[in-house]
Amino acid sequence: MHLFSGYSLFSCLVSGNLTCRVVEVSTAKTGKHGHAKCHFVAIDIFTGKKLEDIVPSSHNCDVPHVNRTDYQLIDISEDGFVSLLTENGSTKDDLKLPTDDNLLSQIKDGFAEGKDLVVTVMSAMGEEQICALKDIGPKN
Repeated sequence: MHLFSGYSLFSCLVSGNLTCRVVEVSTAKTGKHGHAKCHFVAIDIFTGKKLEDIVPSSHNCDVPHVNRTDYQLIDISEDGFVSLLTENGSTKDDLKLPTDDNLLSQIKDGFAEGKDLVVTVMSAMGEEQICALKDIGPKN
């Protein structure tokens, strides 16, 4: 937990049940009830949806634990799920392809060309999504 007044740009916070990255912060003067107000503009890290919130600066907020993990892409199924190779050699088969059109086409095109691809999976609060791609060269 952190005080809202201690937030800076690009830190993460929980708004509702969503994990968000702060893109704008402003603080209003202390009002007649004795609390300064913080106005946050944040972007959901999974959907890109913009959210705004105004809260007293003396209140606490939850801070999500966001992980980024790299996996080698093994296969793409017809129903849009990917098969990923984990660090311990097992497979992870429960993630769908990303909804971002640019990233989706890069993954599909690279896989079709037979390239070795590594995807970065971002996870927070029980949610996971492919968020980045690295081309590590042609398959041997």
